[in-house]
Amino acid sequence: MISAPVALWRRTSCSLLLRRRPGQKRTPWTRRTIFLRTTSSMATGGKGSQTSNSLYTNRLIHEKSPYLLQHAHNPVDWYPWGQEAFDKAKREDKLIFLSVGYSTCHWCHVMEQESFQNEEIGRILNENFVCIKVDREERPDVDKVYMTFVQATSSGGGWPMSVWLTPDLKPFVGGTYFPPEDGIYQVGFRTVLLRILEQWKRNKSTLLENSQKILSALLARTDVGVRGEEAPPSLKEVTTRCFQQLSETYDEEYGGFSESPKFPTPVNLNFLFSYWALQRSNTEGARALQMALHTLKMMAYGGIHDHIAQGFHRYSTDQRWHVPHFEKMLYDQGQLAVVYAKAFQISGDEFFADTAADILLYVSRDLSDNSGGFYSAEDADSYATVQSEKKQEGAFCVWTAEEIRQLLPDPIEGIPEKKIVADVFMHHYGMKEDGNVNPMKDPHNELKRKNVLIMQYSLELTAARFGLGLEELKTLLVKSREKLYKARTQRPRPHLDSKMLASWNGLMISGFAQCGAILGKKEYIDRAVCAASFLQNHMFNASNGKLLRTCYPGQGNTVTYSSVPIHGFLEDYVFVIQALFDLYEATLNPSWLEWAVQLQHKQDELFWDPKGFAYFSTEAADPSLLFRMKDDQDGAEPSPNSVAVSNLLRAASYTDHEEFVKKAGQILTVFSERLVKIPVVLPEMARATAAFYLTLKQVVICGDLKGEDTQDLLHCYYSTYTPNRVLILADGDTAGFLYRQLGFLSSLEKKDGKATAYVCENFTCSLPVASSQELRRMLLP
Repeated sequence: MISAPVALWRRTSCSLLLRRRPGQKRTPWTRRTIFLRTTSSMATGGKGSQTSNSLYTNRLIHEKSPYLLQHAHNPVDWYPWGQEAFDKAKREDKLIFLSVGYSTCHWCHVMEQESFQNEEIGRILNENFVCIKVDREERPDVDKVYMTFVQATSSGGGWPMSVWLTPDLKPFVGGTYFPPEDGIYQVGFRTVLLRILEQWKRNKSTLLENSQKILSALLARTDVGVRGEEAPPSLKEVTTRCFQQLSETYDEEYGGFSESPKFPTPVNLNFLFSYWALQRSNTEGARALQMALHTLKMMAYGGIHDHIAQGFHRYSTDQRWHVPHFEKMLYDQGQLAVVYAKAFQISGDEFFADTAADILLYVSRDLSDNSGGFYSAEDADSYATVQSEKKQEGAFCVWTAEEIRQLLPDPIEGIPEKKIVADVFMHHYGMKEDGNVNPMKDPHNELKRKNVLIMQYSLELTAARFGLGLEELKTLLVKSREKLYKARTQRPRPHLDSKMLASWNGLMISGFAQCGAILGKKEYIDRAVCAASFLQNHMFNASNGKLLRTCYPGQGNTVTYSSVPIHGFLEDYVFVIQALFDLYEATLNPSWLEWAVQLQHKQDELFWDPKGFAYFSTEAADPSLLFRMKDDQDGAEPSPNSVAVSNLLRAASYTDHEEFVKKAGQILTVFSERLVKIPVVLPEMARATAAFYLTLKQVVICGDLKGEDTQDLLHCYYSTYTPNRVLILADGDTAGFLYRQLGFLSSLEKKDGKATAYVCENFTCSLPVASSQELRRMLLP
């Protein structure tokens, strides 16, 4: 999730100035322009006075979204997305100003402070526009429709997103962040408003005509489906090209797949692990594994990793993972925990297991609600001290050298007194007396003389530098971090976005479930079960079989809902279904499996396109959405259609429903052109392509779950990295869900009375094995 950019402005062919982030690629859509002109008199005028937001209250005060509530005291007469605002725009023949963001978005805060708390700008907005605020995390459907427009017409996108709509909701101009007033190279938000208003008054028919043309072009561009007798692309072509394209952008020194900004990309790393498993015997496989493991190590060493309070920040502003954008998102934690656990599963390196545990500690402590659900995010901005009047990015996380010397003045038990603890700590974490942040990465001078901790040296080098033993150094660093963590708890905390989203909770359940299975930690599995129970109890309507998108903390263990409940979108279903499959494999409780299949059928009912195939992101029932889309890119989160392919194949392995396999193939066919030409934008779907062609192995273990012999076989399964497989426990319960679905299970028996494993594929099962060594040989190619 990317906030608005911090770098260059550029002039577009309309008279507005729209922003594009450095390094951001142009979209493949045809560029379309809208020409806006204004008289000099309308462009003049002084700045509106800044005002305390406590003087005002608008309709957002009745909402539950933390983002909307942040704007509830603006002097702007905000409406939430809904019929009341739409009716007002039509009744008064006014344009709609749509502002989309999220509560932990740094540049959303900046635009609010500069423009939406400005009385003069508020007056212009209130008198001439109907103003609508949307939380993109609550309403990804609205966000995606208008972000598609912004990207198509400005070659960029981001948040805050600013779009102007006709009264019938058709967009005609948009951008991201606007400063409040004109500068040398940019037009300010106030001027933009006046230009748009003048154009609406003078050339309304032209604007309406242009908006219709743009909408028609977008409809054609987003109409993705199967045409004629197409078929899924070939496995080798897709996976080889995806690997080659990742290799071309790989940073040999610091890992990752760009220079700056640099993002954690779990979808890329998961693909590389899968590609390695399929190419173990050749150099490309070794290269794929090296790329993934090196990237994960460099990320964990970097400042994007919070070395004091755990978890990972959103992204790095520089090439070497040093200075982060400091917000922390739940979806990053869930996906990264899984990738680090898989890295341990493959390599056996405890460093990766420790990093996964570090992530889960952060989520358990700071992003967990009493109800069992997980919160969405922590902000990047906070007050430096309790006396501060203005928030700064990273204030909660950074340190001065003076602070370190004050907090670490004493010898630590077990460490020779002659060793100055602060010196050792500062050396190891790359701290400098004048701060270690490059001024080019600190445009607002918020990090001047501050340090972002980064593991500058290995334990061995630091120990040698100060004449310490490795265990002595480890003790020193652990105790020092504990002191700094305690000191940090005294600082003003960043804003916590406490809404709970079904989709992101699903990603985090997968994180706890898979880490619990791979690392052998029952407490992680228990936490996943708790969160899945939360979803079932609070975000699932058993009467109609539908998921809810979001809920909010209530008193004690209760939750609350918005006045108009938001139903789940495709991403909610696919991530929750994926989580339930992962939870079944970790617990072997078939009730989670049964719910997953139930939700898969509901997903098919609500979102499947029976004509063009693949899944729409939204239901067809909302008349306020201009069109339905099919996501075609794996980004910070994997595309729902990518995950849906894997889910369908897993569902088929547990039910023998061939219709699921057919749908998986149809999704791959819909996106075949993209998969063949630029699979690097769909690495998760490229990974699923391998599962489709190679078929999933059904690893069936016949035995008593409590038996040591069964646990031995399960440990072998969990500790061995093999993609494209599912786990089935055949416990002899012939009335249970799995036996009712898979008739062949009744024919499988224990060998010599011991827990026994079978590996089945394409309706054929292997000979039975009863030892973990034999099972491991069967799992590895």
